[in-house]
Amino acid sequence: MKRAAFLGSGNMGGALIRAACRAVGPEQVVIADYDRAKAAALAAELGCAAAADNDGAAEEGEYLFLCVKPQVLPGVAAALVPALNACHQRGEKKTLVSIAAGVEIAALRGFLQGISWDIPILRVMPNTCAAIGKGMLALTDGGVGNETDLAAVEAVLADAGRVERISEGLMDQFTAVAGCGPAYVYPFIEALADGGVMAGLSRSQALTYAAQTVLGAAAMVLETGKHPGQLKDEVCSPGGSTIVGVAALERNAFRSAAIQAVLAAFEKNKQLGK
Repeated sequence: MKRAAFLGSGNMGGALIRAACRAVGPEQVVIADYDRAKAAALAAELGCAAAADNDGAAEEGEYLFLCVKPQVLPGVAAALVPALNACHQRGEKKTLVSIAAGVEIAALRGFLQGISWDIPILRVMPNTCAAIGKGMLALTDGGVGNETDLAAVEAVLADAGRVERISEGLMDQFTAVAGCGPAYVYPFIEALADGGVMAGLSRSQALTYAAQTVLGAAAMVLETGKHPGQLKDEVCSPGGSTIVGVAALERNAFRSAAIQAVLAAFEKNKQLGK
């Protein structure tokens, strides 16, 4: 039996598949996708296995990562029940791991009508930066205290980035910040680069300088433990160019826009779970 099966190989699923292949080895990973050619191509690239369908992947894997969108998760989960029951009758251990935003463990269990046993269910919320090992991921078992499965999933995702266990009640909030966050940061990097181009830099120079600056600033927050406000103040010399730039951001409601983006995503996450 393989350690991990991934049902779905889209952007987020693909990121986790790549991380899992690095962490536990491609020989321990099997993937399935409704687009069989897509799954086969990714499997060939990474050296892992591709199953013919979701049932096949579920039968081969021990930890079944449901990497599908919230709106299709009910149908995917319900369709797995016969295969899961058959595996249970053969004495095979299975654990479901959902990455669907907004869908609580209790709701997912409700989709498994007809399952003959109390299958363990966990939730992971990743971001796409997991593809290069720089992700921020949240993990929960809904407060059950399932240390064995929590540790096993952490091992599968060990090369995805930073994995933090949180209560399920904070998953929607986490998703709004970290799951959606890269999509907020990329336009910022692009905007910094656009400003650089306007000031006379080449596009390639501006993009490199902007991206490396964001990377370094993020590392400063994590590695120094200093508050972002303190780090900002340390860059701003009295009467200098940096504080003039900060003032321009404030005039254009930069921080308010970021806050509103997180809150809008949070509200959408809650809707997705209904």
